[in-house]
Amino acid sequence: MAETFSDRDLKDGLVQYPSERVTVRAYLVAPPAKVPRPAIIVVQEWWGLNDHIKDVARRYAKEGFVAIAPDLYSRLGDKVTADPNEAGKLMNTLQQEDGLKDLNATAAYLKTAPGVNAARLGVTGFCMGGSYALMLPCVNQAIKAAAPFYGWIPNPDTPLQKLACPILYIYGEDDGFITKAEVQRLADALKKYKKAGEIKAYPGASHAFFNDTRKDVYKPAEAKDAWNRALAFFKKHLG
Repeated sequence: MAETFSDRDLKDGLVQYPSERVTVRAYLVAPPAKVPRPAIIVVQEWWGLNDHIKDVARRYAKEGFVAIAPDLYSRLGDKVTADPNEAGKLMNTLQQEDGLKDLNATAAYLKTAPGVNAARLGVTGFCMGGSYALMLPCVNQAIKAAAPFYGWIPNPDTPLQKLACPILYIYGEDDGFITKAEVQRLADALKKYKKAGEIKAYPGASHAFFNDTRKDVYKPAEAKDAWNRALAFFKKHLG
């Protein structure tokens, strides 16, 4: 997958598909479909399906992947907010079981979408989405690579026994939400359950350091390195 594409090459738009008791709305973006391409599910932060998450999806599409960003707040009225208090309420209102159902529905949609190689599905996500990106391959064997950014680690760690694919877990050591002890617990679980995984920690980086719309926390050099690592990881395991 050495091809790269420009914005004008991409086709994008909103799509809808069924999940349990809800119709999921999602942003889908794809490069020219000369051949079936691997696909990456991009899972939102607690803010909702905002322009930043759509931009991340577009960045993957420029690198030759089909990318889809499902609105995990489809059950909550497709909410998008910039208010952390409202974002916290939305995240806590969404039951993890429902979020995973809607992500499973997203994977099922991709398997039938034109131009997608159904055997090459990956997932990434940030903050809340990082938590889901770590959990999805524990419940869906179709996921072949996962790159969670600063997501919560399941506690107890028993779901990780069923982790179906390699992971690249990325976080900043100054994260105020995810402690070093939690990340060490993930490392221990990967070893205990003999799962393939790598943890990349960035000293001096805080939670959401990858989000270039958050000037209070964005770390350009670390974000660039994290992007290059995630991209190489997906090209290795999906390409």
